[in-house]
Amino acid sequence: MSPLLVPVGLVIGLALGALGGGGSMLTIPALVYVLGQQPGIATTSSLLIVGTTSLLGLAPHLRAGRVRVTQGLMFGALGTAGSYAGSLLSSHVAPAVLLTAFAGLMLVVATVMLVKSIRGSGPGEAADLSREPIVTLRPVTCACPRLVKLLVAATSVGLLTGLFGVGGGFLLVPALVLALSFPMPVAVGTSLLVIAVNSATALLSRVSTIGTDLDWPLIAGFTAAAVVGSLVGGRLASRIPPKVLSRTFAVLVLAVAGYTAASSIPALV
Repeated sequence: MSPLLVPVGLVIGLALGALGGGGSMLTIPALVYVLGQQPGIATTSSLLIVGTTSLLGLAPHLRAGRVRVTQGLMFGALGTAGSYAGSLLSSHVAPAVLLTAFAGLMLVVATVMLVKSIRGSGPGEAADLSREPIVTLRPVTCACPRLVKLLVAATSVGLLTGLFGVGGGFLLVPALVLALSFPMPVAVGTSLLVIAVNSATALLSRVSTIGTDLDWPLIAGFTAAAVVGSLVGGRLASRIPPKVLSRTFAVLVLAVAGYTAASSIPALV
């Protein structure tokens, strides 16, 4: 087992605990470039790590009454088609294409985070990323039924989870706020339930690879380290200014995205 496993897991756990949605984006690059997994295997491993960590992180939110179980399960159920389709698509996409697309996604998220942190929420203030979505969406007027908007949001988040093996919290939290009118703390707690459901659905479509190609000791060690890191990150979030956390993480994601793009794009030529 790689000696870097625990440090990497702790760092990603710190990001998850301190920043909430978006921290899991570093899991795939870490598994591929630091721990040496193939992209296809890494996305499956990431689903297990992210799904398990989300389930373990759900308990305190349940105790605090910040999880709407019925609506969360409904949102997750509506996203199963997208999650299943994304997982199947991932297995048919060339590794270089998958990593290049993922690098593009990281660039978009990091850019939005930087813009958000620079603008802040007022003079000398920054948005609290533990209570606000990383991606802020503005409501738009739409004559379509609410169920249609809910279905589109759930399917999009599910597709992202299945395709890249990430939780999609940076899209999921604002989707719950806009589609179901959840208060922010409830959206954050309920998102963990939805992520677990989407991860389980995506894993079911990859059942033929589970138990054969996966490195179970690595997954277990990574998950344990991430859980510990997330607990520490949660405490740090209350002591470090949100603007500092946001900008630091955004710069880190930009660096990882640049490295991922530089490594994968030449393989496309």
